[in-house]
Amino acid sequence: MRRRYVIIGGELVDVTDAPPADMPVDSGALWGDTSYDGLRATDGTPIDTRTKHREYMRAKGLTTADDFKQTWAKDAEQRGRFYQGAPDPSRAHDIARAMEKRRG
Repeated sequence: MRRRYVIIGGELVDVTDAPPADMPVDSGALWGDTSYDGLRATDGTPIDTRTKHREYMRAKGLTTADDFKQTWAKDAEQRGRFYQGAPDPSRAHDIARAMEKRRG
């Protein structure tokens, strides 16, 4: 059988069984609740619709990862500034001291 590969993010990915690019994508997962069928929380509470899921999360004071997009973006920006700035003069000393502690 002939295989089909594309490069995504610098890596070869096998897309032999992927639908052709011109095939319309099924948006049922975006609009329907079928992905919630039979879903229960760890305490057994049924959360088999989006509405029940939202209500459960609100009642328990929980959130999903997508609520942290802004936080993660801001933190990534701060990390970028830190690593592009002048090196911390005490950093090499701290690393050497930590390595000595590890050995000793």
